[in-house]
Formats: sequence, C-alpha cells, structure tokens
Amino acid sequence: MNKRIPISEIWVYLSGDPLFALIITLATYQLGYLLYVRAKRHPLVNPVAIAVILTCLIIDALDMPYEKYFEGAQFVHFLLGTATVALAVPIYYGFKRMQGKIFHIWVALTAGSTVSIISAVAISKLMGASDNIVGSMYAKSVTTPIAMGIAERLSVSPTLTAVFTVITGMLGAILAPYILNAVKVHQWWIRGTAIGVGAHGLGITRAFSVNEEAGIYASMAMGLNGVISAIGLPIVLTYLRPHLGF
Repeated sequence: MNKRIPISEIWVYLSGDPLFALIITLATYQLGYLLYVRAKRHPLVNPVAIAVILTCLIIDALDMPYEKYFEGAQFVHFLLGTATVALAVPIYYGFKRMQGKIFHIWVALTAGSTVSIISAVAISKLMGASDNIVGSMYAKSVTTPIAMGIAERLSVSPTLTAVFTVITGMLGAILAPYILNAVKVHQWWIRGTAIGVGAHGLGITRAFSVNEEAGIYASMAMGLNGVISAIGLPIVLTYLRPHLGF
C-alpha cells in the first residue's frame, strides 16, 4: 500500500536542498528577462534588478540563511570569473576599431573611473559611513569579480564591495540611456564606452540589446578598466592609505 507523503514534508526537503537556491536564482532571472522582453527592452525593466528583488523577497520569506543560499548559488558565482576572463575576446577585437579613438577612450576610462571613486567615497564620508563601507567604495567601480579581488587586497569586505558594485551596475544600466540622451550623446561607440566604465557587466548587457557597436565598446571599456584598476588601484591606495583613513 502506497503511503502519501504530506506536501509540507516535500517542501521542507526542497527548501533545505542547496540546489533549490540555484533554482530560485535562475527562475527569478528568467522571469525578469521575460518581463524585460515584454516591455520592449525598456531600461527601467531591468532583468537583473527584478531578479535581485525577487530573490531577496523569496529567501527572506523562506527564512533561508545567506550561507545556505550561497551554497546552492555559488555555481553562478563561479561563472563570474570565467565571464570576466572571456572579456579578452571583445577587447582583442575592439582594438581593431580603436584607430583614431585611443586618446578619447583613455581619457574616458581615466576620468570615469576616477570620478566614480572620488564621488562615491566623498558621499559615503559625508554621510558618516563606517571605515569598512568607505573602503569598499574604492573598488566598486569595476566588474564584480575584479572588485572583490581588489577588496581582498585592500583588506576590506568583498561582500560589501560586491553589493555596491551590483547596485552601481543596475543603476547605471537603468539610468545611462536617459543621462546620455539628456547630454545629447548619440554616437554608439561613445555611449558604449561610457556605459562600460560606469555600469559594468549589466551595462554591457543593456548596450548589446540596443546596438552591437555600443556593446562591443562597452565590453572593451569595462575589460580595460578592470585590468587597469586591478593592477593600479591597490598600488596607489597602498601608498595613500595612511592619509585616507580606512
């Protein structure tokens, strides 16, 4: 005689399985992407932002500890590193398009990264943020895997840095089209470069969904910014750290 298992016991088993966290992550992103497509790729309907909000609500409703969630979702975290290495491809092909634009792109990378760091650190200090938060702001201007690596070298919280980096990317991907339209920047290579520096991987996704040239320049800009920041930022901050107060 078959014994029926109560649905509540099945739910307890599933919610305790680490793979359940991976299912939540993929399902919420898929839902966010479907809404993004149905909204005709409107920048305000950002699939990553939707996935982040839904995932937070679900794991909070399930009272799932972050450690257990990360245990299941760490496969996606692992892919961040491989995706970052894959940026070598658009950087390689992008160099062929840089003839006559190297100076402009270099200025954009330098100015964009510097202003992003200085403004974030200054605002956090004015708001009375702790030293750990202020220190995390220095590395949040590059893509998440590189930012977390820089944070570890600076002995600040990689988790906080990752949070600030993702928030920066989401806001950049959502607001960049409006800001660039407001300042009347219409050339796709300029728009792509700006989005790549300011909005990281999420901005690249948005750029590619609108225009291929913008996506290529966004990929190249983010990759170059990441490489330069990973090498130069820890060196510069090591010398300046006694004067920075973190």
